[in-house]
Amino acid sequence: MPGIKKTRIGTVLSNKMDKTVVVSVDRQVKHPMFKKYYTKRNKFKAHDAKNECGIGDRVLIAECRPISREKCWTVTHILEKAVV
Repeated sequence: MPGIKKTRIGTVLSNKMDKTVVVSVDRQVKHPMFKKYYTKRNKFKAHDAKNECGIGDRVLIAECRPISREKCWTVTHILEKAVV
């Protein structure tokens, strides 16, 4: 469906690249046999046009067209700034 974009909420791990941040998205998954929950972590490179994200910020990222070889997400909102 062309109008619906995936969104994820995650934490910024790195902002050392120009206009790019690395965002870690955690999710809880139930083990099929042992029925325990464990954490799975995915890392996404997201476009930060104004370089305003810092390490530890909680951000909302949305899927977009490919901007580079590994970057096809953009930062839409900074939900919570990290305490420095």
